[in-house]
Amino acid sequence: MTRVWAERGSRPPAPRDQRYAWAYLFGAICPARGTGAALVLPFANAEMMNLHLLEISINVTPGAHAVLVIDGAGWHQTGDKLRVPDNITLLHLPPYSPELNPVENVWAYLRGNKLSNRVFDTYDAILDAGCDAWNWFIAQPQQITSIGARPWATVNQ
Repeated sequence: MTRVWAERGSRPPAPRDQRYAWAYLFGAICPARGTGAALVLPFANAEMMNLHLLEISINVTPGAHAVLVIDGAGWHQTGDKLRVPDNITLLHLPPYSPELNPVENVWAYLRGNKLSNRVFDTYDAILDAGCDAWNWFIAQPQQITSIGARPWATVNQ
């Protein structure tokens, strides 16, 4: 459920489904370049996080270095199980501070514009929706910069 207009005291209608199937959108953005990298994966664990780190590494500009802000999610805190590429540094957030992670605003934006209040017929439809939502978002570099830029994260060159 996301924000919708409804008369005060009423219950807004929304589609619902009693079935459960999960897909995880692992994503990272570069607000300075207005780009990002993501994978829609079946699990959220260290193995999937390693795939995501590799995807980010491939998308980092040659000769550049990425700082990846991560929270306390279990698959972020797997110690020696993560294989961090040489062109990425992990920046761990303090506990209970999701507001410091710019990508959290990306998830809110995607939920509000593409992924909420829908029922999917198949698991493939869930995967397609995740991919379509990310591709729609990544085609808007100005939106990536607007959502992800933080004064404290800007590097002056």
